[in-house]
Amino acid sequence: MSSRDLVLVALFAAIMAALALVPPITLPLGIPITAQSMGPMLAGAIVGARRGGLAMLLFLVLVAIGAPLLSGGRGGFAVFMGASAGYILAWPIAAWAVGMAVARLGAAAGTLGFFVVNLIFGLVLVHAVGIPVLAAVADLSLGEAFLGDLLFVPGDVLKAAVAAIVAVQLRRAYPAFALRS
Repeated sequence: MSSRDLVLVALFAAIMAALALVPPITLPLGIPITAQSMGPMLAGAIVGARRGGLAMLLFLVLVAIGAPLLSGGRGGFAVFMGASAGYILAWPIAAWAVGMAVARLGAAAGTLGFFVVNLIFGLVLVHAVGIPVLAAVADLSLGEAFLGDLLFVPGDVLKAAVAAIVAVQLRRAYPAFALRS
């Protein structure tokens, strides 16, 4: 990896931490919608599969060693044993998958193409990993976990759209992001 790659990995790990500072929107029943789940979509779409996935891995290592970088100031290894563990652990995979899909589509895909990629890999993939873990940790059936998960989908669709718009604009402004994944 070049020093530029290392800087981009560290930068997107820091962006993940900064997204935790955005106050959550709390829906009825106390459901928090946080900005942080937008991070893997941004990382993969902007800096590519390898760097985006590594940025999310670095972020998770920092969380695991106790840095309070998750929304609400959470950190430490215990977060990987909680109800949201599957969603969080899916972030590096999602960033990598988003980056791979964006690389195959190319810049010509535009905002709509990036949005669809974010929906498939930044939302569906993350929820596909998160729901079974939620069910196991919270002692729910898969159906119950799925129904509970549906409450988060509207917010995640909005985040997928915002991430697509931001990624397309940044890649246009800084074409060097698109050179390597």
